[in-house]
Amino acid sequence: MNRLRLRQNIVDCLIVAVLALLLALNYQLFIVKNAFAPAGFNGIATMIEYKSGFSVGYFSLIVNVPLCLFAYFFINHEFAIKTGVFSIVYSVALLLLRLADLSAFQYDAQGVDTIFPALISGAIGGFVYGLTFRRNSSTGGADVVAKYVSKVDPVLNFFWINFLINAVIAVASYFVYAQPGENGVLIYNYKPVCLCMLYCFLSSFVGNMIIKGSKSAYKFFIITLHADEIDREIMEKLRHTATRLTARGAYTNAERDVIVCVVNKRQLVEFKDILKKYDDTFAYVETVYETIGNFRRAR
Repeated sequence: MNRLRLRQNIVDCLIVAVLALLLALNYQLFIVKNAFAPAGFNGIATMIEYKSGFSVGYFSLIVNVPLCLFAYFFINHEFAIKTGVFSIVYSVALLLLRLADLSAFQYDAQGVDTIFPALISGAIGGFVYGLTFRRNSSTGGADVVAKYVSKVDPVLNFFWINFLINAVIAVASYFVYAQPGENGVLIYNYKPVCLCMLYCFLSSFVGNMIIKGSKSAYKFFIITLHADEIDREIMEKLRHTATRLTARGAYTNAERDVIVCVVNKRQLVEFKDILKKYDDTFAYVETVYETIGNFRRAR
């Protein structure tokens, strides 16, 4: 491993450790007091702690250490090490936070039917999930299982696997969080199920958006007889350059120039205004979720 790569991995591990602290704080502030299970193995750990008192921190260590060892040999060394850093920091942080008095900061719905704890914790959870995945890491648990399954069979979607696991957790929470009523009869409530589903949906949505990237743009494919003029306007007005290709029509067998250009979302209307000036021009647009590379602005 070269020095630059080693430095990047160290930075990634530090970032992953900070994200683990954030997730532990998120769990302690918004989930503990509101009786619902979050996504993944943390949801299982939360239900076990609710019924038996066995700490989520210890459960996370017991489950994730073997999973990280498995990931080291069967998935990817870098992924396993970063996931191990996250899991250990998260577990230790949870155990230490239990010793601190955070009652003044905890969100306690106090029995009121509110979705705010799931909304806040789900958004934070998705933020953490997305950033860890972008650094070839994970939060452990179900993420490691899903990563392995998707490696063995790439056709299976990573998030669908997590969705199935979370669906089982949501159903189980209906029975786990039942409250004893009069004469000791259990009263079942759909609130924990709804909060769990909302958490899972929001965390997956936010995490997926972060993984796709924030540098979304539009890619234009332009088939035209006025390639030189359009290229000139793209560079002068939008400060972009473009790629020129040559294509042949299937029906007319005539050659046409094809311009491929990626522009940011704010320039979409300006780009359309340029194309409207030219006849014999056809274009279609695709959404680009992220642009990667070192670019210089066209002058």
